[in-house]
Amino acid sequence: MNALFPLLLALPLTSALAASLTVIDETGKPLPTVMVSRQPLKPAAVDSSDNGYPASGKPQQAWFEITRFTDGHGRVDMPAADHVWQLRLRKPGYRDRLVPAAEAFAKPIGMTRETDAAALAAQKPSNAWTATLDFGDENLKKEFMLHCNFCHQQGGVLLRRNRSAEDWDATIKRMVRYGARLSSDGQRKIPAMLDAHWRKINADPSLVPEATPWSAELATTTIRELPIGDRFSQMHDLLRHSNGLIYIGDNLQDRVYEVDPQTGRYTVYKIPAQPGDTLGGLLAGRLRDFPKHETYQGIHSLAESARDGHIFITPSYQRRLLEFDPKTKRFVSHSMDSGFYPHTVRIDGQDRVWFTLALSNQVALFDRATKQFRYFDLPFRSTMEKLTVTLTPFFFKLMAWGLPIANWVKVDHASTGVPLPYGIDLTPDGKAWIARLHTDEIASIDPANGKVTMIATPFKGPRRLRSDRDGNLWIVAFNESKIARYEPASGKFTLFDLPVLPKGSDTPYALNVDKPRHQVWVNGTNSDSVYRYDIASGRWSSFPLQRKVSFTRDVEFSPEGKVYVSGAAFPSWHIEDAQPTLMELTVAPLR
Repeated sequence: MNALFPLLLALPLTSALAASLTVIDETGKPLPTVMVSRQPLKPAAVDSSDNGYPASGKPQQAWFEITRFTDGHGRVDMPAADHVWQLRLRKPGYRDRLVPAAEAFAKPIGMTRETDAAALAAQKPSNAWTATLDFGDENLKKEFMLHCNFCHQQGGVLLRRNRSAEDWDATIKRMVRYGARLSSDGQRKIPAMLDAHWRKINADPSLVPEATPWSAELATTTIRELPIGDRFSQMHDLLRHSNGLIYIGDNLQDRVYEVDPQTGRYTVYKIPAQPGDTLGGLLAGRLRDFPKHETYQGIHSLAESARDGHIFITPSYQRRLLEFDPKTKRFVSHSMDSGFYPHTVRIDGQDRVWFTLALSNQVALFDRATKQFRYFDLPFRSTMEKLTVTLTPFFFKLMAWGLPIANWVKVDHASTGVPLPYGIDLTPDGKAWIARLHTDEIASIDPANGKVTMIATPFKGPRRLRSDRDGNLWIVAFNESKIARYEPASGKFTLFDLPVLPKGSDTPYALNVDKPRHQVWVNGTNSDSVYRYDIASGRWSSFPLQRKVSFTRDVEFSPEGKVYVSGAAFPSWHIEDAQPTLMELTVAPLR
């Protein structure tokens, strides 16, 4: 035995120590691409005095989980920790294995092949399961994925269970009240289809196709994961601040998490409600049957001012814009007199705050110098759509009174009445660009003259978009399993298929462009992964995440190229252990 092993077993292991371990199969051959995760045996003790969450402003210390992958020789280096921990080994086609810390380095760790068809299917991510869906109408399936996969995966373990058509009907009605815009025709047809389909697949799980294989380049990848929030949280969007800290908004609990990614130390700041605010804000009644939430604001998106480091936050349940000073920890509320559902936010080179107003078909611009808002109206598709959007405040009041107005309204396949301006970003020339999800369009706004230009996309579901350093736009095609590049100079669209198996089975929620490295990172929302596309070489890479149902909605980067995403399933109890996390990926540069 290596002389290091007795020392490791005899002494308390600290994070300063690391050792190599080897994973083998049943024949003693080394196993490559095994996901090896160091997990605490029990969570770190953190304060829960504020309705189950840490008291506002009180620092906490969490413990990192670390995931690495074995190389071609079945080896991986794993740092130890100064708390009680274990290893979980996971590889498609093999049974998961838990190994106590004391046994981790003593001898090679064996894994056993899985032979049970149901267990093999259960290992596969949601996208492999939803790939089996066949409604006899590809457009209806895309509509279902667009409207029913934007909060949580449809092929996750809790959603692929056998349910009666009546149960599915009740579930879909609740989701429509939450905000899904599945057509009335789809609401009528799909419950019986889901009932029959999942009974068929669960009776013969071998029908679930193979998922994306894990690649050898994972041997140079490290994922550090920090548990934050709980099963009732939704860690929606995040921001990597210039101060080196990560800020994440809990959309359901009105709390901002300020995390030091070096140490795992974090502090929660609860956003104070304003006088007169009611639970659920302007959408009171929407979540009336959700077990636990403190949603007065509904934190959605975050952006940093380059001038003073202040963070601007869109509270989707209010008519306001929030400003947070990371130094003083003070929140300021800027009230608006127009618009509904502040959504995605960006800040331009003149320190002006741009954000979409998803339910009023507008884009807002907040001038920090004058403290004034300016609004840009996007065109409506019809008079009926204009009337529906105009009546939005009245519909909100009906919802607050407990009336299921969303379930009474007839919805067509084009989601008329809710065009939904969604993602936004700014190009180097100062223009704002918007993705309008339900109309399959992008828009540009020239702030100099207020001109709005609408551009049809040659794909469905443009959800979020980002500019690269050349001023080209990268856009996710949510229910097409693609991303697109749009070149404003030429008006040209180029489509890129995600490198996912089964082909066309993912629903990319968002992306971001690592401008120094000229790479696009994409949320593999339905596949428990993130993707990297290298613009110069055209090479794709896929990185699986540790937990099943790792539903992520945003991507951020450090200057060194570390990648950050957060577990944002709604609800979070869909996640494998019902624990949302902040995830940091460190990957080797392309060669």
